[in-house]
Amino acid sequence: MNKPLKRHEALRPFSREHHFSLLLCWKIRQGITKNIDPSRIMTHVRWHYNKHIRQHFDAEERHIFPLIDPQDELVQRALVDHQSLRRLFESEETSYHQLSKIEKTLNEHIRFEERVLFKRIEAQINPKILSGISGIHNNERIDDNEEDPFWE
Repeated sequence: MNKPLKRHEALRPFSREHHFSLLLCWKIRQGITKNIDPSRIMTHVRWHYNKHIRQHFDAEERHIFPLIDPQDELVQRALVDHQSLRRLFESEETSYHQLSKIEKTLNEHIRFEERVLFKRIEAQINPKILSGISGIHNNERIDDNEEDPFWE
């Protein structure tokens, strides 16, 4: 069994948001399994993207990724993932296929950041420098849109 990862305080808000987005992936899978109309699922997915993920990507790109070499292969992979996810979320397509692509890509991206990229950042960056970015990112309670709980 995997133990929860302990994160530097400055990265905890990002990890908390990752957890919330993994919950979105679960909701997508539930909706597909239950044959919920894809447009209902996509309404929730787009709400989550516009309310949380866009700002999350921007904060990572402005404050986290610059802590290590911008040409670092892990940072480059994360940036490519962000672009791919933006295209998927912003696409007009509404289908189970599109939802599955979003779910798979988002899930893999979050696992990569948590298990690989954040570990490297914590190993390479002086904890005092990491502390310097504490508070730059929203540490508020994360809202969820429960108007249409299709996943229940």
